[in-house]
Amino acid sequence: MKIVIVGASGTVGSAVSELLAQDHQLIRVGHRQGDALVDMTDGSSIAALFEGIGRFDALVVASGNVAFAPFPEMTDDQWQTGLESKLMGQIRLTRAAIPHLNDRGSITLISGILSEEPINWGVSASTINGAIEHFVRAAACELPRGLRINVISPTVLEESMDKYAGFFPGFVPVPAARVARAYKKSVLGVQSGQVFRVNG
Repeated sequence: MKIVIVGASGTVGSAVSELLAQDHQLIRVGHRQGDALVDMTDGSSIAALFEGIGRFDALVVASGNVAFAPFPEMTDDQWQTGLESKLMGQIRLTRAAIPHLNDRGSITLISGILSEEPINWGVSASTINGAIEHFVRAAACELPRGLRINVISPTVLEESMDKYAGFFPGFVPVPAARVARAYKKSVLGVQSGQVFRVNG
């Protein structure tokens, strides 16, 4: 299979790339580095990405920024960070990928555990992760040509605990390699409209 991975140099993206590269052709995409570059907040950048790649079998997204701040103090700009990057960025990628995906191809997006379990300063992430999951359930009903779409919802990563442990008290982290297996399940499986949760 020919698989496009957006966010391939991140912690999750690297683990997914390592797992899928064993048997498939990968195009690693990033904002600053990779086989190709893309700005998820820019529709023309996304269109150029897929025009350059041509036909492919699966889109994997492991990217998207959100702002963390106390809810009463969050600014419109901080809200827009997550809305434009993680939410609309993944929606833009999905819409633009459809004409380039081979029949019965797949799209796999990323949300996160905060859609179900809020944390302090995480109101934007909770809102946006939930929206992504609802988008996937609805979009799965309308995709043409047997295309599938799913979303991976991981808890905090073991590799990130040194940075984020204070935000996730009592959470059991998981290794990025375990999250990668959920992506493999989505890409190579048959399900659509699903949220694959990876919890400790």
